[in-house]
Amino acid sequence: MNLQIFGTRKCHDTRRAEMFFKERRVSYQFIDLAEKGMSAGELKNVQRSVPLGALIDTEGKEYERRNLKHLRFDKEKTLLNYPLLLKTPIVRDGNRATVGYCPDVWKEWIKDTGVR
Repeated sequence: MNLQIFGTRKCHDTRRAEMFFKERRVSYQFIDLAEKGMSAGELKNVQRSVPLGALIDTEGKEYERRNLKHLRFDKEKTLLNYPLLLKTPIVRDGNRATVGYCPDVWKEWIKDTGVR
């Protein structure tokens, strides 16, 4: 498995996702969206599993702060420029990805790879 967890240290679900993989001794790379956003390639990869609109946290502070509710905007470009607009955690394993806390899906991924 080549797991990446995109999130923020303040996000409760991101911390739960990290704990899920730690408990199962599955290694992962954590990317803090407060420090570094997704690359265009990473975002494209995630979009293969999750629609672009589902990645935007319309309930978050960043969405409200940027007043995006009343604006038309290029979703992809905006997410690349403002990574804190992403729902978290985004867990990616190659071409597969989930948004939010999805332990049932992750268990299947682990089972598919033969890792404990």
